[in-house]
Amino acid sequence: MELITVEELKSRMDAGEKINLVDVREPREHADFNIGGILLPLGNFRTMELDPIEGFKDEEVILYCRSGNRSGQAALILDGMGFKNTKNLAGGMLAWQERIGR
Repeated sequence: MELITVEELKSRMDAGEKINLVDVREPREHADFNIGGILLPLGNFRTMELDPIEGFKDEEVILYCRSGNRSGQAALILDGMGFKNTKNLAGGMLAWQERIGR
């Protein structure tokens, strides 16, 4: 797992890159504010219900949550399952809202 900053992610999104974003927060958090990631709460990682992202094992996967803690846990789980390029959004949505805005 590597870290990616909110500024780097925003720049890549603005450039139109294809990015596999995964939001590991709860549905209510995702509904309040999200940046377009696939909603896959951390609990799904613990029960191995990962069908929406199975095809990303050889691709970059950027995970995010509120602060970076849950997404860091999710990235480590994916790393252990053979995902080759996971990145955790440093500071999560708190950093995004502070530095980028809504």
